[in-house]
Amino acid sequence: MGDELRSVHSLSGGETFLVSLALALGLAGMASGELKIESLFIDEGFGSLDPDSLALAMEALDGLQASGRRVGVISHVAEMHERIPVRIAVKPAGNGQSRLEIES
Repeated sequence: MGDELRSVHSLSGGETFLVSLALALGLAGMASGELKIESLFIDEGFGSLDPDSLALAMEALDGLQASGRRVGVISHVAEMHERIPVRIAVKPAGNGQSRLEIES
């Protein structure tokens, strides 16, 4: 849409997620010398992205991890499962209980 100004209320779900992700990454990057944010957890939103936007988001997360930060992502998107080498899966165990499995 070029240089057109838009209200945040007109953003799609994927655009809203990308803005939220950009703000979180920006805040982590702006942390002062007294406060270093080493871990970042992102809860879903990846399913609302088109393939190009998903690749862009994954590149940003890969860059954070490469800089020594821990990145936790909660997602059901299969493409992400394939790119993330270590995963913690929550599996139902019955009777309202769950168990964790580490997959790599």
